[in-house]
Amino acid sequence: MSTNPPDLRPDLAPRARLSDTPRAGQPTIGMVSLGCPKALVDSERILTRLRAEGYGISPDYAGADAVIVNTCGFLDSAKAESLDAIGEALTENGKVIVTGCLGAEPDYIREHHPRILAVTGPQQYEQVLDAVHASVPPDPDPFIDLLPATSVSLTPRHYSYLKISEGCNHKCKFCIIPDMRGKLASRPARAVLREAEKLVENGVRELLVISQDTSAYGTDTRDRDHKHPIIPLARDLGSLGAWVRLHYVYPYPFVRDLVPLMADPANGVLPYLDIPFQHAHPDTLKRMARPAAAARTLDEIAAWRATCPGITLRSTFIVGYPGETEAEFQTLLDWMDEAQLDRVGCFQYENVAGARSNALPDHVPDAVKQDRWNRFMAKAQAISEAKLAAKVGQTLQVIVDEVDSDAATCRTMADAPEIDGNLFIDRNFETLNPGDVVSVTVDEAGEYDLWGNISTSA
Repeated sequence: MSTNPPDLRPDLAPRARLSDTPRAGQPTIGMVSLGCPKALVDSERILTRLRAEGYGISPDYAGADAVIVNTCGFLDSAKAESLDAIGEALTENGKVIVTGCLGAEPDYIREHHPRILAVTGPQQYEQVLDAVHASVPPDPDPFIDLLPATSVSLTPRHYSYLKISEGCNHKCKFCIIPDMRGKLASRPARAVLREAEKLVENGVRELLVISQDTSAYGTDTRDRDHKHPIIPLARDLGSLGAWVRLHYVYPYPFVRDLVPLMADPANGVLPYLDIPFQHAHPDTLKRMARPAAAARTLDEIAAWRATCPGITLRSTFIVGYPGETEAEFQTLLDWMDEAQLDRVGCFQYENVAGARSNALPDHVPDAVKQDRWNRFMAKAQAISEAKLAAKVGQTLQVIVDEVDSDAATCRTMADAPEIDGNLFIDRNFETLNPGDVVSVTVDEAGEYDLWGNISTSA
């Protein structure tokens, strides 16, 4: 049992979990998956293809014939983390294939690690497979390995990420994701629903819907039945009997039409919106090339809460953006007082090679960025603590993530895995199992987490 750390990076996926036991003599591949949940889905697809070809999946370096490192290139600190992971894999194993967002810069990677076997960019699944075949030829057992395989999951069995689109049409100056992953490309709704149905049939109790811009889903297709296809898609996903959690929802005005789905528990769409506001001062937002109507955003938040009073709002922000003055930062703090967001993550601005924000004037000194991050997180923590304290005495539905000798670690509908808080049950939890959904009465609250007991009326 561990409490949720307050400075958890909001761009990271849960730690990949590998549990296969390869047969004797089977060629095996290891996987290091870095970055966001979208990258984790890419890792799952690669491993699913490899397993279908007869490869085993090794949970450690020593047991792998080669290692794939799926990298992140979102921030310079993420690039450094990716380079470190590549170096560790080379040291521990020696045969390394690099893919993912940082793979879009092969010369940069090879400059630091010339011994790698191959580099491919994001979503280049076939090239990854070609590189694996070249370094570790497949040797399947036709009686065991070439049977139709279920998808490899790198998350616990009871929840799964569901990626509905790739790319992004926004041109935020601090972001290079569109350069690495391209423009918005939505998956057909029937393919998304088919995947979701299979996941639920296989025991998934929570679907975490992800993309670069979830609310823009389907708007890149000409022949569509709905002006905003995310709305019927969310409704259809909610009918499958699992929790449906929407991430990365850009705050378009029509998000108001999504919220009524969340107000009725029978719809299955959780009352939870993950919306990246990034800042609140109009001048800062203009320099970011983001919508600059922060006051109107407060009106939208009020409308969402009027329709669905129990809605949980999560967001991420950037402090220390080039040109950010103390007055602009204070506006952000004041906006937070008004918005009263439930879950908040925060980045200190970093230059990223290729981002247009690098060329902006008046970059903020590191010490000032750190001070503003500290002050922002103190504000967010105080809001979180007060909101959680108000839940003491309430009975909430929770999903069980893990059970050990100390407690059952659970999440409420207000908590996404790894990035939000937890609810702990430390009495009469021994019969619970991961994936169980139970009613819990909250009896204690902290800054980010809750504690409670199974409701006797459940």
